[in-house]
Amino acid sequence: MVEWTEFERATIQDIFSKMDYDSVGQNALARCLVVYPWTQRYFGKFGNLYNAAAIMGNPMVAAHGAVVLHGLDRAVKNMDDIKATYAELSVLHSEKLHVDPDNFRLLADCLTIVVASKLGSGFTPDVQAAFQKFLAVVTAALRKQYH
Repeated sequence: MVEWTEFERATIQDIFSKMDYDSVGQNALARCLVVYPWTQRYFGKFGNLYNAAAIMGNPMVAAHGAVVLHGLDRAVKNMDDIKATYAELSVLHSEKLHVDPDNFRLLADCLTIVVASKLGSGFTPDVQAAFQKFLAVVTAALRKQYH
């Protein structure tokens, strides 16, 4: 079980309470698809993903980015049992979608960059440490089914 300090809990809740899910989700997923183009293979039904402009303007990318962030809400609300919270999603991504589990970390890194750009000077090293710890726990939970 993960131990969370009061600062970490408050920081994660604060970040998500201020987050524009549509904008942050779209930008994080689009960044992942542009920077790591091999991740596009999981989104064949999304249509035109041929260049950065097409990816940024793709409404299916935007919609799925928002879905991903709303999925993170589940972890925020269940910080004491993220592993169980994501058990079904782990099975879905491993057994049905066959997603490379390293892609969770890549998307988490892209999300960190987008959140940092939104928070600016408020994204202090302590805030970053709490946010990245949270994302590491989430990605570990999503990877659980792969072991």
